[in-house]
Amino acid sequence: MTGMKKGAGEDPFADDSSTDSATDTKPQTKEPAPEQDGEPDSNQTEDTDTQQSRQQLQIPYKFRRDGVQDGRDRVPLFLQKETKVAERDALREFEDRFEENVSLTDLREALMKVGLQHLDETEECLEEWGYGMTFD
Repeated sequence: MTGMKKGAGEDPFADDSSTDSATDTKPQTKEPAPEQDGEPDSNQTEDTDTQQSRQQLQIPYKFRRDGVQDGRDRVPLFLQKETKVAERDALREFEDRFEENVSLTDLREALMKVGLQHLDETEECLEEWGYGMTFD
């Protein structure tokens, strides 16, 4: 049998009278027909386009989780009073902007991520708290 790989499965075009195929309980899958004249099959092109658009479209974290703790590690957070007040004010501000409730957990992680993207400003805050001071 030319063109068929040995051991890769049964020949879908073979005669069904074989005694082996009577005991085979695996469903046979039909291999796609080879392209002719170098032109892709229109269904194949549509499938590729659909797969590419699915890869580009990602569901935002807020909608693909079951709860705010999904996919997150619990980290204790202790805040100074003025930081807690600023956090509460920021939460209200974002709820006004989005015109919906904003999870405090989401806000805290967003603030953390933005802080990580602005390490120079974070350094300034730490310096205000006394980091980097020497008493020589």
